[in-house]
Amino acid sequence: MLGIMAALPQELGDLIAGMRAAGEVETLTLGQREYTVGEAHGVRCVVTLARIGKVAAATTASALIHAFNVDAVLFTGVAGGVHADVQVGDIVVADALLQHDLDASPLFPRFEVPLLDKSRFEASAELSAALFSACEAFLADEGAALQSHFAVVRPRVHRGLVVSGDRFIASHEGLMALRDALPDALAVEMEGAALAQVCYEYGVPCAVVRTISDTADAAAPASFAEFLAAIASTYSSGVLSRFLRAQT
Repeated sequence: MLGIMAALPQELGDLIAGMRAAGEVETLTLGQREYTVGEAHGVRCVVTLARIGKVAAATTASALIHAFNVDAVLFTGVAGGVHADVQVGDIVVADALLQHDLDASPLFPRFEVPLLDKSRFEASAELSAALFSACEAFLADEGAALQSHFAVVRPRVHRGLVVSGDRFIASHEGLMALRDALPDALAVEMEGAALAQVCYEYGVPCAVVRTISDTADAAAPASFAEFLAAIASTYSSGVLSRFLRAQT
C-alpha cells in the first residue's frame, strides 16, 4: 500500500479521477481530510491532500502510517528553486530533506531536530531512483511540448537536498539567506522535511518529488500562481503515471 500526498489539488493531477474511473474506490474522512483508497495504474494507494505546511504534512503522514498501514509515502508538488542551476520547469527528486526554519541553538546545532541528533532525513534510495527514472521518461516524452506550450526552457531533473519551512520564500534576501546557509539546497517548499521526519521515526520509506514553479524571489508569488494553474497538473500526472506503472 502506497500513500500519496500533496498540499494542493493541482499537485495530484488527475490521479484521483483516474482511480475512480479505473474501479471502485473508498473515501474516508479523518482529521478533516479525505483519504481515497483504491488502485492507481495497478498499484494499491491511499491518496490525500495534506494541505500546506509542516504540521499539516506531519499530521497526514501519521494518519497514513497508523490508520492505513501504508508501506511507503510519496509527496508530490511544486517548490521554489534555490540553487542557481535549478530553473522554472525543472524537477527535483529529494535525496535528503531538512527544516530550514528549525533553530534550537545554542541548545542544539542549527537545523538539528532536538533529541534526534539529525538535521537531514534521507529519502528512500529505491523510491527516489524510481521517481528519477519516471521524471526523465516524462521529460523525454513531453519536454518538447512543455517548451512549446508553456515556454519552459529545456527542463531537467535534479537530485539532492530539498529544504522545508513554514514560510513562503519570495524575496531576493530570503533566497540569498538560504543559499548562504545551505549552499547545496536545490529547492524550498513547506512540507517535505516534516514528512521525512515522521517517516524516519516510524521506519517507513518516503520520497519527495517537486516541480519548480518559481525561483523563490520577488516574482515568486505570481510565478507560483501561474505555474500551479497552468502546468502543475500536467507534471504531476505525467510523473506519477510513469512511476506507478513501473511499480507493477
